[in-house]
Amino acid sequence: GDPSPESPDEGNRCINLFHCLNELGDQSLVEQVQMYLSSGDVNKILPAHCSALAFLLLVSEENLDVFDLKKFCRSDEALQRLVPVFKAAKTALLSDGDLTDKCCECISSVLEVEPSCLEELDLSRNELQDSGIEKLSVGLKSPSCKIQRLRLSGCNLSERSCETLVPILGSESSSLRDLDLSNNDLQDSGMKLLSAGLESPRCGLETLRLSGCMVTEEGCASLASALSSTHSHLRRLDLSYNRPGDSGVERLSAGLKAPRCKLNTLRLSGCNLSERSCEALASVLSSLSCSLTDLDLSNNDLQDSGMKLLSAGLKSPRCRLETLRLSGCLVTEEGCAALVSALRSNPSHLKELDLSYNHPGALVEKQLLAGLKDIVRYGQWGSVSVTVGSQWKKDL
Repeated sequence: GDPSPESPDEGNRCINLFHCLNELGDQSLVEQVQMYLSSGDVNKILPAHCSALAFLLLVSEENLDVFDLKKFCRSDEALQRLVPVFKAAKTALLSDGDLTDKCCECISSVLEVEPSCLEELDLSRNELQDSGIEKLSVGLKSPSCKIQRLRLSGCNLSERSCETLVPILGSESSSLRDLDLSNNDLQDSGMKLLSAGLESPRCGLETLRLSGCMVTEEGCASLASALSSTHSHLRRLDLSYNRPGDSGVERLSAGLKAPRCKLNTLRLSGCNLSERSCEALASVLSSLSCSLTDLDLSNNDLQDSGMKLLSAGLKSPRCRLETLRLSGCLVTEEGCAALVSALRSNPSHLKELDLSYNHPGALVEKQLLAGLKDIVRYGQWGSVSVTVGSQWKKDL
């Protein structure tokens, strides 16, 4: 039977064993796994078969740059047996794999090996918990670790994981540029800890995803401080489906207007915002130091009054916005007309406008067809879409 690996090194010993068995002509298990692979019936490959599977993959001519655990067995044991293949990958897709904190020590050991090939690691929607992140952090802090993109969405994490990740963000050897912590219970206390890491002179993080992390006004204040820091490199921030409220957006706006803020993408979809947030963001768009080029305010109760306020910022010659998403914001013809007027007076940067699931009315359609350029999508509850460019296309 296939020996049970008790450490990552055991995985390599298993591979060597299969080399020996191959030379001796005993290929029964390998042939069985090969049959499952050839037939496409990978569901029959059990964790106990995975050392043989690793052997087959390593001796094949298949490109091993991307390791996707979902193609095989989704378990801690299977991952441990496939470590030799995992080590050769640049991208490891381990999401939705029924993994627990047990796998994190194994992954960490791979990150510590010199030279490490891995640049992207996706562990989303696994039951890692804070204990798993503590184990993983050992490898992430290693000088040999080359991880640039780390996905930990929906892993049942709390503020403890934020505390664990802060030293990694501030590590001199860290290559991390993109961190996804969405759909975890981080709360404002976690934001305070993360913000301290973002303010570190050594932090090179450019993208931070925090959708659905129970962030309120207090957490936004911490993030605003980080955005205005001398050392912040953050370019993209996703705070969708949190609870900042208008007061949180006002606090965040102070950071966005700071001369040192480099943020160009901000996502605030589904944050229970009203016209007050539009007023604060209009001030950001018209500020001298604003870098925003992509703003998502979808699924908020902005209404026509909010559109009129936001339009003041869009009219500003300092506004550099290229993408504006306003889907499902309870906007009618009056608000859309104000928006179109603003965009026609300052159309130089805008490339995409999403007004789907609103009520723009026929008047706005005529104005769009008459004046706006590039890509514009709008519709009445999504029933109409228009693409504006070298050709006009209307789908009803």
